[in-house]
Amino acid sequence: MLTLDFFTPVVDDPYEFGAVAAANALSDVFAMGARPLAALNILAFPCSLGKDVVAEVLRGGADKVGEAGALLAGGHSIEDDEPKYGLAVFGTARPDRIVRNSGARPGDALFCTKALGTGIANAAFRAGLRDDAGMRPVIDSMMELNRAGAEAMLAAGAHAATDVTGFGLVGHLHEMLEASGVAAVLDWDALPLFDGVLDLSRDFCRPGKTFGLIEWAGAFTSLAGLDDAELDARMGVLCDPQTSGGLLAAVPPDAAEAFAAAFREAAGRDPTLVGRVTEGAPGTITVR
Repeated sequence: MLTLDFFTPVVDDPYEFGAVAAANALSDVFAMGARPLAALNILAFPCSLGKDVVAEVLRGGADKVGEAGALLAGGHSIEDDEPKYGLAVFGTARPDRIVRNSGARPGDALFCTKALGTGIANAAFRAGLRDDAGMRPVIDSMMELNRAGAEAMLAAGAHAATDVTGFGLVGHLHEMLEASGVAAVLDWDALPLFDGVLDLSRDFCRPGKTFGLIEWAGAFTSLAGLDDAELDARMGVLCDPQTSGGLLAAVPPDAAEAFAAAFREAAGRDPTLVGRVTEGAPGTITVR
């Protein structure tokens, strides 16, 4: 399988930008339970930033490719006024073990492997509402590979999976459910959120893209028993566009513990059970 992804800087440190962008690009392969074998750099940078900055970006990317067990085979660069970096990634998987974003079944456990709220946290940092120390867990999470989640999916025989990125949790879950012909229930209290994310959403500290996602997701996402303000705040979290987010996996109920154990062994922490796949109108999500 072949995939590519690149974007503009989401962090200030060049090395960390390279690592985040590479981890994000590699996630498309890990989300299918595949093994990345080779990658190519995609780089666009203004010459005014200098070679040292570019070298650090490339070093961050190379370190993540190496950590993933793949070979960085070169790439291409151009001059551009706005910095951009990412990877084209080639990976392989046995055809009968590919995990697609369709195939979820009623009763499946829904696991999320990373905390949510990177978009809101980054918006807060840009607005001066979160300092470097407050961003550290967020940056560390964005730099983390989704390899542990991929290994756990294969160990447990996951029915379906997706990585959680630009469409937020409910956006990517909706796509998986619609393709599978099923619905889902999410447990709001179980969602793994970075500290302060809900309060920031209540204060409308969100990426600009979120507001359009909320309007779109309102057609298939229901949250009962909330006033308008709290409903909007929670939708701001559910629709928060993630950068290098975790995997969302639909796991057979009798394999849920096997998934959790395999992930725990590989990542050193537990995944989060956030809900269940149910029968219902395809693509619809109920949050309780």
